[in-house]
Amino acid sequence: MQIVNEAAKFRYRSGNEFNCGGLTIRSPYGAVGHGGHYHSQSPEAFFCHVPGLKVVIPRSPREAKGLLLASIRDPNPVIFFEPKWLYRLSVEEVPEGDYMLPLSQAEVIRKGSDITLIGWGAQLAVLEQACEDASKDGISCELIDLRTLIPWDKETVEASVSKTGKLLISHEAPITGGFGAEIAASIAERCFQRLEAPVARVCGLDTPFPLVYEPFYMPTKNKILDAIKATVNY
Repeated sequence: MQIVNEAAKFRYRSGNEFNCGGLTIRSPYGAVGHGGHYHSQSPEAFFCHVPGLKVVIPRSPREAKGLLLASIRDPNPVIFFEPKWLYRLSVEEVPEGDYMLPLSQAEVIRKGSDITLIGWGAQLAVLEQACEDASKDGISCELIDLRTLIPWDKETVEASVSKTGKLLISHEAPITGGFGAEIAASIAERCFQRLEAPVARVCGLDTPFPLVYEPFYMPTKNKILDAIKATVNY
């Protein structure tokens, strides 16, 4: 209630005379291996539907620090989702000094020519594994970390899809109403004449997050690899 009805609308209802004082809300999200239906949820799409909020999700410790500092210094309220997998499994050198990474600027972390892959958070590690396996079959994947979901970097994604002609989006959240659907719709509008295959989505299922059956729910490397091959061979 306070996030959606007050924080998100603070600047708007004041005519931009005041803001929330750089409000940033940190929240863990996503699969953790044993979280079950409560502690493994990915609710980012809920907050992406609220005008006035920014939604940021890092993929690694270095990204987390730079994006978090940028979020804190942004005048808009930011929902900063932290993938739970990264708390224990991600190891990386992080600069000690002060630095920021720009919000709403996606990063192309792997260049390719046959298909564009998009993800955020911990899903980037899974997508990278799929890219490696696809390369063994001669498929060149371009991988993009969206970093900021709202407002997202349409230009970088559009440029990539215009080059490859194919797009695959992957996230842990349920497929129906997930943010991948917004990306798919926008790219279909902006790149319709360049698309050579339907936009593919490899996402979580439309069920509560299962505990015992988590491996079946998750958008795994093999699911992504199958979708890459099907899209490239469409």
